[in-house]
Amino acid sequence: MQLYFSPEFLKEEAQVLNIVDDSEKAVGYLAFLIESDKMYVYGQLEHEGVTEDFKDLVKPYLQGLSKLKPDLEVYSYLTIGGKKVDLDEEKDS
Repeated sequence: MQLYFSPEFLKEEAQVLNIVDDSEKAVGYLAFLIESDKMYVYGQLEHEGVTEDFKDLVKPYLQGLSKLKPDLEVYSYLTIGGKKVDLDEEKDS
């Protein structure tokens, strides 16, 4: 299943993105808040069956946002079906 971002709220220091499937049904969300040298990332996806698709969608986006500031500390909490998910490039926070 393909997953896509559908912007809900976009500002320079904060974003809320709906995650939608092929039929444009909302299946989760991703939220970012950037404050000085820290970025907080929160995300929830309904179904465990699309874990790899979720990671493939989130990783490059998170990497792109991290390039905004070179010493940006990233704190995240992502869940799929209520279970915490760790992305490979994340530091334990």
